[in-house]
Amino acid sequence: MILREWEKLPEFMKCAEVREYYKILSKKRGSLILKRFFDVVISGILLVILAIPMGIIAVMIKMDSRGPVFYRQERVTTYGKHFRIHKFRTMVSNADKIGSVVTVGNDSRITRVGSKLRGLRLDELPQIFDVLSGNMSFVGTRPEAVKYVEKYKPEYYATLLLPAGITSEASIRYKDEAKLLDAADDVDKVYVEEVLPGKMKYNLDALKEFSIIKELVLMIKTFLAVIK
Repeated sequence: MILREWEKLPEFMKCAEVREYYKILSKKRGSLILKRFFDVVISGILLVILAIPMGIIAVMIKMDSRGPVFYRQERVTTYGKHFRIHKFRTMVSNADKIGSVVTVGNDSRITRVGSKLRGLRLDELPQIFDVLSGNMSFVGTRPEAVKYVEKYKPEYYATLLLPAGITSEASIRYKDEAKLLDAADDVDKVYVEEVLPGKMKYNLDALKEFSIIKELVLMIKTFLAVIK
């Protein structure tokens, strides 16, 4: 993982707000390379270990409801690149066409098996494929849907200097995000104006304090949070 030269960044990212974070990360290029090495090695090992459990989950999803095994929504990662994320499908087929992109706690679109997978965050397992491809990392800002990235403030673009992540401090703090949005009349509006700014504070702080050690600690915190 090598940080691009400033001149080669997309034009929308070349702003003073992003420059502050770019300067911090440019001094840690060695750690960024090590981060990518770690992602490739660990994701390869996990694929071998989790191949059978993921196969069992895939069968459960197909038996529980009609539709594909994977949910492939378009998300945004490094430098604004669009990609289709891998997640186990936890909702009825075409759920994003009959409701909001974000999910609330009592969402009727969630399937029976999907509810179990979400509770244990097992729906995130296929993102190992996205880590191997380089579209994601184990730790980083959760990949947002295109419609929300289009509403980013200039400073938020700094999170696109690094790949999107499977977990982050923000995702731990907002693990009950669906419940927070339960009472909202306009889910998208509340998410953009209230939830997203809160998550971005943690994401931007993580960029300022980036280190491999901190990321390893965060992965352990994520595991403990899921177990709890």
